[in-house]
Amino acid sequence: MNKRILAVTLLMSIFAGAPQGALAGDGFYVGASIGSAQLNDDFDGLDVDGDTVAYRIVGGWRVNRYFGLEAGYQNFGDFEQNVTINGVTSKAKLSADGYTFGVTGSYPVAERVEVFGRGGWFFWDGNADVNNVSQATPEDTNLYYGAGLSFGLSKRFHINTDWTRFELKSTESDVFSVGLQYRFGK
Repeated sequence: MNKRILAVTLLMSIFAGAPQGALAGDGFYVGASIGSAQLNDDFDGLDVDGDTVAYRIVGGWRVNRYFGLEAGYQNFGDFEQNVTINGVTSKAKLSADGYTFGVTGSYPVAERVEVFGRGGWFFWDGNADVNNVSQATPEDTNLYYGAGLSFGLSKRFHINTDWTRFELKSTESDVFSVGLQYRFGK
């Protein structure tokens, strides 16, 4: 819970600390994306190899054409599968979500196309259930990083496609997504 408060405080700091011109149109943006989260790991005998529908909501401030600050919310969805424990088949479910705070870097490669990278901290918590009974509720702060391609439909609307790796304690989840970004630029 304290990590969520910290993440929300950091997000509010971006907006409160940004010059008025930035909030009025010098680089502020919002976006949302949907995609696939992948997980392939063994958790104390529970072998998970699957993917789910994941989504992300972000807001940020492009300091200039090449550098920005970004905060957001990432939800991985639910990884579900049947497992056999002592001869009894049970339904296992793993889920995680959290808040991101990091930096972005972009570089234009054509008139309407940019490549970009992102990285920062992921403040997350999760839940592991077997037959709807909570078995574990991990939480941590770990790194995330990724790269993608942005195509400008217009000056304000951009379609982004990207890959982001989230480190979750001793495992990793790769998220491949497509999203829409709105830039409040000049």
